[in-house]
Amino acid sequence: MIDFHFETDFELEDTSKYSDWVTRIITAHKRKHSQIDYIFCDDEYLLDINQKYLDHDTYTDIITFDYTEDKVIGGDIFISVDRLKENASKFKVAFKDELLRVMSHGVLHLLGYKDKSEDDSDVMRKKENECINMFHVEQ
Repeated sequence: MIDFHFETDFELEDTSKYSDWVTRIITAHKRKHSQIDYIFCDDEYLLDINQKYLDHDTYTDIITFDYTEDKVIGGDIFISVDRLKENASKFKVAFKDELLRVMSHGVLHLLGYKDKSEDDSDVMRKKENECINMFHVEQ
């Protein structure tokens, strides 16, 4: 099951469309999923998680906790709506496109993609773009 939680004023419209999209991403990678929770929050909420659990004292747009077992994907994906808005403005993209990029980024981490090296980041960006394109394809 894919669930969405909102710890801020932001809410997704038509969560079933996003749930179906994430499921299609996972299925395209020949995987199944258990529980995946997207938690939308503000900067301070995510900073607190970053400090408590990762010992990082920085703002970030996303933190993914991976509970994948074997080939069954599961996890918690925390997303700062404040960072989404700022990054959309900074990179001159629509908020919805930045939302899709970050949401796909989290599930790609659960699928095993990394982004620490430049090569890994390049692969991650390519996969994010593929995922964003999948969102616009009706099933």
